[in-house]
Amino acid sequence: MTAPSTPAASPTAAGGARPSLEDRATGALVGAAVGDALGGAVEGWSPEAIVERHGGRVTGIVGPFHRDEWRTARPIAPYHKGDGHVTDDTLMTHALVRVYEKVRDHLDAYSVADHLVPELIGEPRWIPELGAEALPLQRVFLAEKWIVARLHYGHVDPREAGVGNIVNCGAAMYMAPVGVVNAGNPAGAYAEALDVAGAHQSSYGREAAGVFAAAVAAAFKPDATPASVVEDVLALAKDGTRAAVEAVCEAATRFDDYEAALGPLREAVAPFDTVGPEYREPSLGARRPSRLHAIEELPVALGMLLVGGGEFRHTVLGSVNYGRDCDSIATMSGAIAGALAGAAAVPEEWSGEIARASRLDLHAPAAALALVTREVFARDLERRRAHEALFQRIARNSEA
Repeated sequence: MTAPSTPAASPTAAGGARPSLEDRATGALVGAAVGDALGGAVEGWSPEAIVERHGGRVTGIVGPFHRDEWRTARPIAPYHKGDGHVTDDTLMTHALVRVYEKVRDHLDAYSVADHLVPELIGEPRWIPELGAEALPLQRVFLAEKWIVARLHYGHVDPREAGVGNIVNCGAAMYMAPVGVVNAGNPAGAYAEALDVAGAHQSSYGREAAGVFAAAVAAAFKPDATPASVVEDVLALAKDGTRAAVEAVCEAATRFDDYEAALGPLREAVAPFDTVGPEYREPSLGARRPSRLHAIEELPVALGMLLVGGGEFRHTVLGSVNYGRDCDSIATMSGAIAGALAGAAAVPEEWSGEIARASRLDLHAPAAALALVTREVFARDLERRRAHEALFQRIARNSEA
């Protein structure tokens, strides 16, 4: 990929200081939730349909696409999307944070079986789109119900449970916490997310989970920029995912306005996307395993990050107005942009209203995860030092 001719400067927090770990964690998780809620209102529609419905581009929180008929309008019913309600992207993200709070260390596929599955089937939560307390299992999509079917009922090896599921963005959409816990270590985030996602997805769906987590981790670097985040993930991504990210980001470097970029980014990702031109009418080969293809959401999120120069509003609104699976696109781009610049970059008029409308504390999960991140780093350091001491003894014995 050709880097932008004038790379964006590293974003800074209010007052010119670099954001702290806690500030970046808040930016990542609150930013993801804001992108999710903004995009959820127009999920599944084309950019043209969004303009027709809203009389122009979406510039903030909007109501349901079907207005008062959202309760019965297919294919949305019975979910109240819009009006500041987060979707399953955020519900799953917060659930994964709670798993980290319990384990207080790196996670793997067995963590999904031992902790995430009980979260989904045993602990009622407020579901904003249902306006009621319910088990998260009653809200998540079929690709997430698969986790419960395979692990709880099927007793499948957690490391292999994702095989056979539809290949989509389901695992990638909630991997921001893995990036936070591996702050500044994209390779570590990539490896951990691949392990966690193995219980949920296979093929390019699992690969996207690793690459998205790596992007969030890369955004924590003190001098990170949108271009450096893309460079870091391209060093890790494999097969069709790498090719898709490279193609979309190459196209994105030609634009600094999302309106002009909407069509070219879609054209760039189309050869790798199995869903096809009509999002609500996927092709016969949609969501099947492949080494040549990629999910659409992650490459577009990274492309919009470049188009927006990492600035939160521009990046997220570009993702929202792209349409199609835009709640997940904006979840991903919002997490990365928020991690780059910190919590102050996320507009309070959005985050405050989304927290109120969704009846969720958007800041508490970030604070809890930042604390776990510090604990995990201390554990890693202790483990590394123990290995160094052991290896020195091994090396000395070899030389004797």
